[in-house]
Amino acid sequence: MKRSWYLAAAVLVLAISLGIYLSSGASAAPQSSFVMLDGSKKDTSQMKGHVTLVNFWATSCTTCVAEMPKITSTYEKYKSRGFDTIAVAMSYDPPSYVVNFAQTRKLPFSVAIDNTGEVAKAWGDVKLTPTTYLVNKRGEIVKRYVGEPDFAELHLLIERLLAEV
Repeated sequence: MKRSWYLAAAVLVLAISLGIYLSSGASAAPQSSFVMLDGSKKDTSQMKGHVTLVNFWATSCTTCVAEMPKITSTYEKYKSRGFDTIAVAMSYDPPSYVVNFAQTRKLPFSVAIDNTGEVAKAWGDVKLTPTTYLVNKRGEIVKRYVGEPDFAELHLLIERLLAEV
């Protein structure tokens, strides 16, 4: 009787552990193509080998505007170690506003305009800004932030991901 109880408990613990492992696992970044301000394109396959921050934002979003200097400093801090950033302006953001914002703030990373909304849709139907994804070197999403990330926590996670082989 005791043995079957232990066996049942072990199976239950194993099932719970497997469920937690599977639900917390990274998922592949969706296949999408980003159209940059200069007209060039970058797609998700080009992220492999880099840790990449994908930030959905809008010039009309006060939180987005407030966090942009922190995103810039994060990019500057880690870019030499294989870190990249793509800031994706939402489809409702007038392109002239996005260009002006990127130029006046001298954003040092890639800025894309999602004219059709297809990129936001592919990345989980993003509607709220800012929404930020952190993608590992294997092209898997490891973290999603809605709202401004805790940048100290984000930096620790970036460091861990950059250290991975």
